[in-house]
Amino acid sequence: MPPPWVVGLRCLDGEHTEVDMQEALTRATGELVFSDTIRAFVVTLREHGFLETEEFRRLRDRKHAEFREARERLPVYAGEAYPASELEIRATFQGYFDAAGGSGGLSPHCLGVAAPHVSPEGGRNCYAATYQALAALPSLASRTFVILGTSHYGAPEKFGLTRKPFVTPLGTLAVDRELVDWLEQHGGEAVCMEDYCHAIEHSIEFQCVFLQYALGPKLRIVPILCGPFAESLETGRAPESNPAVACFLAALKGLADVQGDRLFWVLGIDLAHRGARYGDPFAAVAEQGEMMAAAGRDRERLDAFCDGDLTRFFELVRSNQDELKWCGYAPLYTFAKAVPGARGKLLRYEQWNIDPQSVVSFAGLEFHSLG
Repeated sequence: MPPPWVVGLRCLDGEHTEVDMQEALTRATGELVFSDTIRAFVVTLREHGFLETEEFRRLRDRKHAEFREARERLPVYAGEAYPASELEIRATFQGYFDAAGGSGGLSPHCLGVAAPHVSPEGGRNCYAATYQALAALPSLASRTFVILGTSHYGAPEKFGLTRKPFVTPLGTLAVDRELVDWLEQHGGEAVCMEDYCHAIEHSIEFQCVFLQYALGPKLRIVPILCGPFAESLETGRAPESNPAVACFLAALKGLADVQGDRLFWVLGIDLAHRGARYGDPFAAVAEQGEMMAAAGRDRERLDAFCDGDLTRFFELVRSNQDELKWCGYAPLYTFAKAVPGARGKLLRYEQWNIDPQSVVSFAGLEFHSLG
């Protein structure tokens, strides 16, 4: 879209007229914009689903139906965020592992890990620190992996489930349908079954590929997308103050209690998002300026979480309605409520410039029981 035409989008709010838009675009472009041109612009947006019209609803419903009816969840980011072939993946990921050096290993009581969901290339050191440690424990392959991913597009206070096996260039991961069925039956109104967000979300797909590389292609998973806990940030009340969220968290804890060490937990999370891309009035540079202060605040939150102080963790996140914009908040909190006895250890922390003016921070974490 030509940049001057962006101002025209502000007029597409159901209140401005065609004349209002014509005046705004004429001022922005310095040239007279005719009504026929505006109408063609609006038609193009409408036909491609960018306006809240019947065309958008039809496109949305078709996409959702296609996902519901699909037998598998196919890879979306192979060939873009990571290589499309098995050989290339193995060579690339081995390069990440080699560059990161040897792993310090995981605790004998390890019950889960957290890794980034940022671009594998950008987060390669944290991915390597996490999954290299897992690769040293091949016996984990017999467990079911509960993958809690950030839902970047999902509805707040919702949890997206699917029974579809996840296909990657390394093979197919079977979904433990019995456990998914149980969560659907007991998780209440917060459950979004066959959530379309799974069709486009990368936070779980990236964990699947790294899990297969570390532990083999034939694993069982329970993929859960955690929608943002927006209500808790607005009200200052804990997420479980919402009855629907409380019901799902209780169901997940019940599942964890019954299944015990037959489960292994994997969280796909990033931390802070700062800079121009994310609406901040400054250009962010990794490990410099504003991002030095952000690193300290990131670590303060991670320390509270790893120490099992969920109240402190929540207070730090909700301060100023999470101005750090941690997209891993919901999966972390969900895990803590499901496995309240877990404690954590930081494996690696990093920041990365996703563009010249914007930074994402992320970490690799190990979770272990106190036993």
